[in-house]
Amino acid sequence: MNDTAAEIASQPDVWVRALELTEPARRELAAPGERMLVLGCGTSWFVAQSIAELRENAGLGETDAVCASEFVPRRHYDRVVAVTRSGTSTEVLEALRKVPAGPRRVAVTAVAGEPVDGLSDARLLLDFADERSVVQTRFPTSVLALARAAFGADLRDAVADGRAALSADLPADPAGVDHLVFLGTGWTVGLAHEAALKVREAAQAYSESYPAMDFRHGPVAVAGPRSLVWSLGDVPAGLDDVARGAGATPYRNGLDPLAQLVLVQRFALALAARRGLDPDHPRLLTRSVVLA
Repeated sequence: MNDTAAEIASQPDVWVRALELTEPARRELAAPGERMLVLGCGTSWFVAQSIAELRENAGLGETDAVCASEFVPRRHYDRVVAVTRSGTSTEVLEALRKVPAGPRRVAVTAVAGEPVDGLSDARLLLDFADERSVVQTRFPTSVLALARAAFGADLRDAVADGRAALSADLPADPAGVDHLVFLGTGWTVGLAHEAALKVREAAQAYSESYPAMDFRHGPVAVAGPRSLVWSLGDVPAGLDDVARGAGATPYRNGLDPLAQLVLVQRFALALAARRGLDPDHPRLLTRSVVLA
């Protein structure tokens, strides 16, 4: 078993460990009434998008999610949260340096003693969710499990669904798929973006992601018989007919969205194996992007 596969399989157990941090996460991520900014790059940006939607939907306060490389200090925030597995990503560190004096800065990371610590007032450390693999799987899902718990959700069903996703049948034979489209709504839009990224990273395959209803506004034009259109969360059922009309295969299931992402990760590995690729050594990628 490669490192990526082992880390995918560990997720339900790691989520349980993450939930032990619910109280400190509630203090740092819920912060009722505060205006919050969540920063990240790549996977962590998609996690930030989901956290922002979850927090606002829970009525805890206005929350923005910004790709760290695009951060411009124009708006006032009471709290800035940086999601960074390694604690070394250049764009995240530069964004934190741009934050003016005043907001509380919180790092959500998997590694202690890295540069992000010196730029933060507080840290949520998920070192048990750190990964050997370049391709992130259990760290982002553990951060989202923790955030959901901090915002008041009961994650018992999500953990059970995560275990079920480890043995569930894949939605299609990877031999018949060379194009994937992931659709989400609300907080699962961020999950859709992350799902598509996993397919690109692990399998070098053509994948897209959209807010669900936007699929009809152009993207459907490139769907065809070798396309798998995968819905995450409460995506309108009528979009399955739209996918079928394009000749594509629609897929959805009733698992918790985090568990659905586990199944996506497994499919990405199966597609990588079909293509003769090693997901532990993805093309052109490194564990952390550190710029000169």
